[in-house]
Amino acid sequence: MGIKTPEEPHVTESAAGAKSPWPADIKMRASGVDFYYGGRQALHSINLQVPSGRITALIGPSGCGKTTFLRILNRMYETVPQAHPEGEVLLDGEDIFSLDVVSLRRRVGMVFQKPNPFPKSIFDNIAYGLRINGMAGKGKLAEAVEKSLRRAALWDEVKDQLHKSAYALSGGQQQRLCIARALAVDPEVLLLDEPCSALDPIATAKIEELLFNLKDLCTMVIVTHNMQQAARAADYTGFFLMGRLIEFNKTAIIFKTPARKETEDYITGRFG
Repeated sequence: MGIKTPEEPHVTESAAGAKSPWPADIKMRASGVDFYYGGRQALHSINLQVPSGRITALIGPSGCGKTTFLRILNRMYETVPQAHPEGEVLLDGEDIFSLDVVSLRRRVGMVFQKPNPFPKSIFDNIAYGLRINGMAGKGKLAEAVEKSLRRAALWDEVKDQLHKSAYALSGGQQQRLCIARALAVDPEVLLLDEPCSALDPIATAKIEELLFNLKDLCTMVIVTHNMQQAARAADYTGFFLMGRLIEFNKTAIIFKTPARKETEDYITGRFG
């Protein structure tokens, strides 16, 4: 490709004496993160801060490492043999690699690229996580299911068919159901891996509106190939290329005045 990639991402406005572009409240912080699939290194020295109560988008061409990084944040990589990270990732100052993985994934939920509802009813999809976390009382459970479906802007569409199969829902509804399922246990962070890639424009617009409305409830990190989606939905954006974080800043800066030529070339469609 002929593109030189720096070891450290460029963060505009962060020079000594300049006003920092970062909010004071950082939810997650990655420092010097490398990642390996067996003997192959997929990420190199990633340093990234995830601001609390904001949407952070990760963009870049296929195979650049953005999904790998997302899966580090709740240790989903542990399902892959011989995959392992090096470096430090903190959640509210706690080392995520030292936390109990079940507890971590309760705090840091994940929504995948393709909707993956369980082969259960709509109600039981939402109730599943609540039950395994000890919320088994019928009245309390029903209240929590309704709350989660309302948060995911799905309640009015399914309230009369809660005991029907989740597979009867449209693709966009299934994705919102998966978001509702993730929200049911009140995660502090929600990771979304290209949640709209399989959806039509109308369903995509509903998901984007939902994400915007969820910012008061949790911090979000979204991987997307859709430049317009990142520009519309995200407060901050990081550009990944060949396993490195090239640039990270406020979304408006990334899209209007990127500091790196590689970033400009990517968002203007010169490659990727």
